[in-house]
Amino acid sequence: MKLYHKFFLYQNKWIHPYIRVALGVMTALTYLASILLIVGLVYEHGFTISAAEAHQLQRLYHGVWIVFLVDISLHILLEYKDTRQTFSMLTWILTFLLYLTLVPVIFHRPEVEGVVQAVWDFLNGKAYHLVLLLVLSFLNLSYGLVRLLGRRTNPSLILAVSFFIIILIGTGLLMLPRSTVAGISWVDSLFISTSAVCVTGLTSVDVASTFTTTGFVIIILLIQIGGLGVMTLTSFFAMFFMGNTSLYNQLVVRDMVSSNSLNSLLSTLVYILGFTLVIEGIGTFAIWSDIHGTMGMDVHEELAFSAFHSISAFCNAGFSTLPGNLGNPLLMKGHNPFYIYISLLIILGGIGFPILVNFKDIILYHIRRFWRFLHTWEWDGRRFYHLYNLNTRIVLIVTFLLLAVGTAGIAFFEWNASFAGMSVADKWTQAFFNAACPRTAGFSSVDLAGLGVQTLLLYLILMWIGGGSQSTAGGIKVNAFAVVVLNLVAVLRGTERVEVFGRELSHDSIRRSNATVVMSFGVLFVSVFIISILEPGLSLLAITFECVSAISTVGSSLNATPLLGSDSKLLVALLMFVGRVGLITLMLGIIKQKKHTKYQYPSGQIIIN
Repeated sequence: MKLYHKFFLYQNKWIHPYIRVALGVMTALTYLASILLIVGLVYEHGFTISAAEAHQLQRLYHGVWIVFLVDISLHILLEYKDTRQTFSMLTWILTFLLYLTLVPVIFHRPEVEGVVQAVWDFLNGKAYHLVLLLVLSFLNLSYGLVRLLGRRTNPSLILAVSFFIIILIGTGLLMLPRSTVAGISWVDSLFISTSAVCVTGLTSVDVASTFTTTGFVIIILLIQIGGLGVMTLTSFFAMFFMGNTSLYNQLVVRDMVSSNSLNSLLSTLVYILGFTLVIEGIGTFAIWSDIHGTMGMDVHEELAFSAFHSISAFCNAGFSTLPGNLGNPLLMKGHNPFYIYISLLIILGGIGFPILVNFKDIILYHIRRFWRFLHTWEWDGRRFYHLYNLNTRIVLIVTFLLLAVGTAGIAFFEWNASFAGMSVADKWTQAFFNAACPRTAGFSSVDLAGLGVQTLLLYLILMWIGGGSQSTAGGIKVNAFAVVVLNLVAVLRGTERVEVFGRELSHDSIRRSNATVVMSFGVLFVSVFIISILEPGLSLLAITFECVSAISTVGSSLNATPLLGSDSKLLVALLMFVGRVGLITLMLGIIKQKKHTKYQYPSGQIIIN
């Protein structure tokens, strides 16, 4: 027994470090293989390739398959105990499916036709291999990105870099020959990719005539990734498929998705993805029911059109496949439900995922209450006073007020101007639609350059405020706007605390809201100043509108975007990136954070007013 224990100790002391190194090398090779697989698939489907190139790609796929097999096998053989703890049930299923690819290697193809031969052909098929390897590649890369958090890397910096990487990947994909009709410059490709990932909608080219079906698929995928958030998707894949992650990882991701606790972290990620898919699915069906048989499309084209616009609306992106955006003559007459559906999708995407999760809790509470009544026939008269949390109340009230004021204001100023010749129902529908779009969707049904100055000023304030926090919308966010207004009211009333709905707002919320507003004005001033130098032919209103639209990720424009030079396009793209990542988030990632001190200086007063 002593000999056994001595051997065990020696094994841990001398062998285990080498095992760790070997597994670390294999993990690095797996990350490289995952990237090469994705690059190979993009090259195969983005370019017209020769037979020799197809053969080389097949060898690449075969090499990736070997790397994945070796990596998983070594982890199971050398560290089975740790692997069993980190692998989830779905990961074991994917591992089993990967080992099934060895069946055609070990056994010859059955000569007798039947189920066995069909299964052998399926397991030996290219589609099965590539889909499985692609899923494993995404899971490995997602897990690797989340593991960076465990190294105490700045989460804000990781978030910004992840968006930047997706933008670069999208730029390359949109430049593929099969993505465009007649090619596109790298500046325009970068601009469109940034606009899609940052769910903005500003376009430097005519999207409808520039991109092919492949290009539209790439754009909508970029919109979906950007709308949900790169870290939300990667965190979900890493935690749902790859099993346990470190406590620090979970704490960081919890703060990113505003989860109440670590226990509800995975469920919050599932709810975010679930709400997105369900709402976009319902939106697709609603849009299809309105346009069916009216636009000269077959059923498949109608469904593709509906899905594209449902995703674009919920993600507040503002992209459309139609010439003239949503002001196309095919939609302007007899399609009021379409504009209502698009507006509702914009609102749902713009109020924020925490509010949607709160809605879920409220609905479940009332369902349980009613179910209890059916079982006991005794109605529970107790009221739950904090069913709507403070964040939900503020966002819903401010959103309602902004939509109401925006709709009334646009209808008043444009009733006999841009809306002239429309029926009363059409005018109110267009007023509501144009009040919802600055929050921050960017669709357009009328030429914004033809709107009155007062309407454009309404657009500017609505774009600048934007939607709710943790949503697909941009802007300074209605949460920050509400806090700044409440703080202003408290100052004017001479109260020391900022109170609302029986709650006192935290000092940190007030500080961050004021900082967001100040930084927003500062960035806008600098960007307007620079573009006014680069583009002397554009009016100040057009430049200001363009910059506010970009940093608020709106996508509305006074037809100035195609007129911008390359330098101005890059600056506007930078504004879109800053607006999507968030000013505070970006600064936290760049500026070194000061450590908390245990001392406090004497307070001093600055003369104000």
